[in-house]
Amino acid sequence: MPFVVPRILLVMPEQWPRALLRAALREAGYDAVGAPGLPAALRYRTVVPERGPVRLVVLDQAALRGAEAGRELATLSSRHGHPDLMLLAKGGSTVALPTLTPEIGWRRIVRRPASIAQLVDAVRTILPLPPESARPVD
Repeated sequence: MPFVVPRILLVMPEQWPRALLRAALREAGYDAVGAPGLPAALRYRTVVPERGPVRLVVLDQAALRGAEAGRELATLSSRHGHPDLMLLAKGGSTVALPTLTPEIGWRRIVRRPASIAQLVDAVRTILPLPPESARPVD
């Protein structure tokens, strides 16, 4: 069976940081897509021909606004088969995170400030690529 490049869903309200991280992840060999918030992320199809499933959701804490954020995150996770979750949290503060169901938990929490390279390295620890697959995705 051929290797399927892991798809990563970036949920980040700020366009430029999302675009830069997406480009860096694609350069590292991941199939990264982005959404400005949870409602937009919920519109991504779970099955896309010739693409793998979403294996990781990278979520900026700023996207966890509103009373529905916990429910939307649970729905997103369930819809995509419970991929790993990585949170980009505000640095130096105690974050109030939505209550998650037992099957949902943060695989990793990265406190900001963090460079794009540090975020890519954090993704690599969660979803390592075989050496022959660590090449740019076009």
